[in-house]
Amino acid sequence: MAPVRLRFHIDRRSGEPHIYEHGVGEDEVEEVLRRPGEDRPGSEGARVAIGQTSTGRYLRVIYVPDPEPQSAFVVTAYELRGRPLAAYRRRRKDNEPEQVPGRLG
Repeated sequence: MAPVRLRFHIDRRSGEPHIYEHGVGEDEVEEVLRRPGEDRPGSEGARVAIGQTSTGRYLRVIYVPDPEPQSAFVVTAYELRGRPLAAYRRRRKDNEPEQVPGRLG
């Protein structure tokens, strides 16, 4: 697999990646971006990837692809729960196969 270069939005207060506020690790974000279950256009050039990590968590990752291949700026990521998770699972059930090609994988 080709190396992936990810940059993360840094929280001004903590000086750390914003994803940490949501209990999400950088490795989890990379997992989802390499093998998303969904990857759709978002707003203002962003994309929304949803996928399951190797530990079983479902995450939504908001990111902006960089002009260079295998590179992206991650705005935020958080665990998918409740109704949004149920809706995602319904879409997955209706739209096999299990994984879609990742833009970064």
